Amino acid sequence: MKRLIAAVSAFTVAATCLMAQDPEGTLTYALPQTVVTVEVEAVQEIFYAGPYARYASKYLGSEARNEDEVSCQVTSVKLTPFVEADQSARYTVNPGKSMPAFLSLTAQGLIASGDGISGKDVQWRFAAPSRGDFSDKGVESNLTSESATLYRNVKGESAYSKVAVQQQMVVEKSLETRAKEAADMIFRLRRKRIDIITGDTDATYSGEAMASAIEELSRLEKEYMTLFYGYSELRTQKMSYDIVPSASNQKQMYIAFRISDKDGLVAADNMSGKPYVLELVPQKVAAPAASASGKGSQMYYRVPAICFAKLSDGVNVILQTRIPVYQLGVVSSYPVSSK
Repeated sequence: MKRLIAAVSAFTVAATCLMAQDPEGTLTYALPQTVVTVEVEAVQEIFYAGPYARYASKYLGSEARNEDEVSCQVTSVKLTPFVEADQSARYTVNPGKSMPAFLSLTAQGLIASGDGISGKDVQWRFAAPSRGDFSDKGVESNLTSESATLYRNVKGESAYSKVAVQQQMVVEKSLETRAKEAADMIFRLRRKRIDIITGDTDATYSGEAMASAIEELSRLEKEYMTLFYGYSELRTQKMSYDIVPSASNQKQMYIAFRISDKDGLVAADNMSGKPYVLELVPQKVAAPAASASGKGSQMYYRVPAICFAKLSDGVNVILQTRIPVYQLGVVSSYPVSSK
């Protein structure tokens, strides 16, 4: 008897009484189906290469990334099974004396009075792409003064002669010159910080004053370092995807979502992204010890199949767990007395 009551609790009523369409005293209900909701969080890194990246090895002694890059990777995944009404498996029944059982199951939350679960509005997209900004990183002028020697012809007593004339011109500094100045500033900041720490300065620093001075020098050094090694912006994206398993899918493999370096998390049908696959391996549902009598009205219900669920990117397993999936189980019935 306990097994029977437990089995009854497996089905879900999909609608309230349809008095206008069904005979008086009958109920219309639907068998339950499982919807697997995958909640994904990803981080997109937008890297901006420094304008002096090509000179990092020459002036600072280590290589730097030379090109802007965008990458995106999954940081967390949550898989949750929900139950909703399967509108392709609707039945009518006259519960009769079984109405108290219906009310009891409803009070316990084991019978739903609606046709499905409420929707989720997790729809956040990345903002428009921006460009790296290094405009306020330098302290030296972008212009320099160069001395040029010009010649002019001067008429002498018997002939013309060339006379050198010095002229100063203002020209734009080369990229390498500016890179060298930035590197020199980095080393000056480092030396200044060491002098303060060791006390090798004319001024006396102590307590909060020393900490503030060191912090500011470190901040300035970091600003100049970005001119060579660039910087990254991190953006977090959260999306939710619903997968409805189908008994007709022989392999029981579903593309849950895709991820693209440029667009982040995208839908399963967006071919620009790398797919993440949900694989379900259902266990066999044991046959009942004794079959119910086929006489009279029958109440149908589903016994879910316990499935081993595995989410992977095609190579690495991201998440694995066990979940019940109703539509991959079996449909059973038991007699209902209408008197």
